[in-house]
Amino acid sequence: MRNHLAVLALFLAAAPALQAADAGADAMQRRGREILHQSGCHDCHTPGFAMNGGQAPESVWLTGDQLGWNGPWGTTYASNLRLRLNAMSRDEWRAYARIMKARPPMPYWALNSMSDTDLDAIWQVVKSLGKAGTPAPAALAPGVEPAGPAVRFPAPPPNSAKAG
Repeated sequence: MRNHLAVLALFLAAAPALQAADAGADAMQRRGREILHQSGCHDCHTPGFAMNGGQAPESVWLTGDQLGWNGPWGTTYASNLRLRLNAMSRDEWRAYARIMKARPPMPYWALNSMSDTDLDAIWQVVKSLGKAGTPAPAALAPGVEPAGPAVRFPAPPPNSAKAG
């Protein structure tokens, strides 16, 4: 009986710490979901998200897309983040996010500048979603016509990127 009381006392003493840890994990999940929505990640990486007014079942969140983004750089496809991030540790994800460069329209510079806390929140949400889907098609070189649907970007006007 004494051992049972000791175990019960330890459990009761640890309960507040366990609840605090759960509250912290819940807050991190909420922050990660907020970032994914507000940063526009779903717009490209979740099939049909933008065309359905920002609505998609969680089962397809961040699974990449077959829709191509075509322009002078060739054709880019939004990658399956659930496969990519679930294959990385948190530290690997942070390192990748800091140096990753991508073809348009991916705003990689926004990802490169995110705080560790925000990157961790994204990683935690994607990890909790688990692996799903298939890899996105490989990017196509300039001049190679995409076989499926693609959003077409015109070439920018001459000297448009130069500061005046």
